[in-house]
Amino acid sequence: MSIALKQVFNKDKTFRPKRKFEPGTQRFELHKRAQASLNSGVDLKAAVQLPSGEDQNDWVAVHVVDFFNRINLIYGTICEFCTERTCPVMSGGPKYEYRWQDDLKYKKPTALPAPQYMNLLMDWIEVQINNEEIFPTCVGVPFPKNFLQICKKILCRLFRVFVHVYIHHFDRVIVMGAEAHVNTCYKHFYYFVTEMNLIDRKELEPLFCRCTCYSSLRMPRITWHYSGP
Repeated sequence: MSIALKQVFNKDKTFRPKRKFEPGTQRFELHKRAQASLNSGVDLKAAVQLPSGEDQNDWVAVHVVDFFNRINLIYGTICEFCTERTCPVMSGGPKYEYRWQDDLKYKKPTALPAPQYMNLLMDWIEVQINNEEIFPTCVGVPFPKNFLQICKKILCRLFRVFVHVYIHHFDRVIVMGAEAHVNTCYKHFYYFVTEMNLIDRKELEPLFCRCTCYSSLRMPRITWHYSGP
């Protein structure tokens, strides 16, 4: 990573505090293995495959937390340009809109400015991954039966951050020299969720071209519309 890129992706830009794994735990070892594979330059399609003999839930948990940290960092680099004035609606182009629903304050899908949506999203994910009943950290404590369903919802919502950043703020990403980093992060995310079948293909349509025509520098026009929680 270049010095300029290190200055862009620094800890002060992080949108939310990073969640870390406790050293000595199985998840910490899986995290190190996953990072080692990425750093070694191994093919991303191979890197996301479940290692032989490992538990699927542990593998998914490690990646959910890692993607939360990395996407949080990416949004942190452009959040000063994502305001209620520039982004009055959380969208991915004029024909693609996301609405927030959390069954607490927002019981129905509600249109919100992008920065407000992002704050609610990151708060919601933090609650999930810090909940010991959902993401247990103690050895021997089982995952809940609906663990994968919860992770699917987290990853689906994190994907929407990519959609918004690519379509509305990718010019800033290019100016900061962070394009290669963001593209690699997205490619890793895409291969993981498709390998593990964690996001419906229809949800991925807005950025499908990022992996089918990966050499493209700019996003093509999005014509598919979705509005939902």
